[in-house]
Formats: sequence, C-alpha cells, structure tokens
Amino acid sequence: MPALLLEDTLPLPKRVHSRPIVGRSERAVIPFTVASALNPANMAGLCILAIAMLVCTGCGSQQSPPSADSGTSQAADAVKSPSAARRTDLEHPLVRIETDLGAITLKLDAASAPGTVRNFLNYVSDGFYNDTTFHYVAPGSMILGGGYTVDGRAKPPKFPPIRNEADNGRKNLRGTVAMARDAAVIDSATSQFFINLSDAPQRDYAGEAPDQYGYCVFGEVIEGLDVADRIAELPTRDLGGDLAQSPQPPVAINSIRVVL
Repeated sequence: MPALLLEDTLPLPKRVHSRPIVGRSERAVIPFTVASALNPANMAGLCILAIAMLVCTGCGSQQSPPSADSGTSQAADAVKSPSAARRTDLEHPLVRIETDLGAITLKLDAASAPGTVRNFLNYVSDGFYNDTTFHYVAPGSMILGGGYTVDGRAKPPKFPPIRNEADNGRKNLRGTVAMARDAAVIDSATSQFFINLSDAPQRDYAGEAPDQYGYCVFGEVIEGLDVADRIAELPTRDLGGDLAQSPQPPVAINSIRVVL
C-alpha cells in the first residue's frame, strides 16, 4: 500500500469506495445541516429569510407589544436553551475533541477550506467520531484519528471523498489540523484527520501531481496541544496495517462537537 502521508511510513486505510471519487471541479452532495450553512449558495437564502422574519416580528410588535409575562417567558426559554442565543462563527467555528487524556479545541478555517470544513462538520454533526480513537501516533510528528473504533475496527466513511483544498495557501505547521488521504489519489479524503506536532513542509502543496499536492490544512489547535503531545508519546504496539503504531491502551475520542 502507498504511504498515507508523503514522508511518513504510514499504512493506508483499507477503503472500498462505494461511490465515485468527487472530481476536482465537482462538489459532493452534502445534506443541509449546520455544516451546510457554510455554503455561500445557502447563505443568501438564509439572509433573505432572516430579514423576512425581522420584518414580521416588527409588524407584530406594533400591533401588540409584548407583556412582562411574555418577556419573562422568553428569558426563561433562553436559560433553558443557552445555545439558542449563541451564534456560530461560520468562517471559523470552534470544535472540541474530548479524549481520555483531556480536551483539544480546534478553530476551523472555512474561509480557506470551505469544502473540507463542511465535510468535517457533517461528520461531527452525524456523531461519526464518537467512540473512535487516534489509531496512529508518531512523537514529534503527528497523531492520526477518525477512522477506527476504540476496539480497533475500521469505520467506513459515511460521505463521498472530497476535493483536496491543499492549494489554499495554508501550511502544515505545528498545531494545525489536516485531512489524511490516499497518497496516490489527490481527491480521496473522507473522515480521517491528523494534528501536526511539528512543522511538516513535506505535507504542503507543491504541485499538481498526487505526490506533490499535499494535505489540506483546515484549522488549528487553540487549546490542548499538550494533550496531543501526550497522546503521541504513549507506548504503542504494532497491531498490523493501519495500526502499526497504535497507542496501548487506546486513547478514545469520546466525542467531537461544535462549541461556538
């Protein structure tokens, strides 16, 4: 099998693509979830809907001003659902990875990698990453996760491979998060991602050939990079294939969720 990362001797995930790889000029059909709000084509419609709702609300307030009781009720609702009052930054959403060794908070970059962030958030909203693991670690290099369960079973991806946006100008620097892919196929990333623990220019975009195209950076760690370092330094066992350097005991990714 070819290497997963350009200059790392990592095994490739065993994949059987049930759907064709998305071409570089195409886009995967993504369900309209929280993640799909990042799609500029949807944002115009959302803005029009928001304006219409504001106009309707204004009209209603002129006809019957809210009472003190209704105001109290609205405040109570806000307390019950604090998330309703929060607004997610559509260009730089924050997500938290909860692991057995602590939390890692990522700031995603939809401005530079909109398709990649949308894909990652679709997996997050689906709960795909819950009870998975960082199945391959290399101290001072990277930790790789998003493709295996804690008990070592491969987890097939739920969505088609995406366009590689490694040509977005972002570099694989320490603390960045990037998508793993088949080194022989440019547009083959699905669910697996890795956190760089050192600067890795060999993973950056350098040309149009598959072995030059690099790995798309779509965010960075803003809290918990020390947790990632600790995960990478755990004892490992060679369990074969993709699990050639797998932490033992395994480190669970308990959940990944959007926090802002």
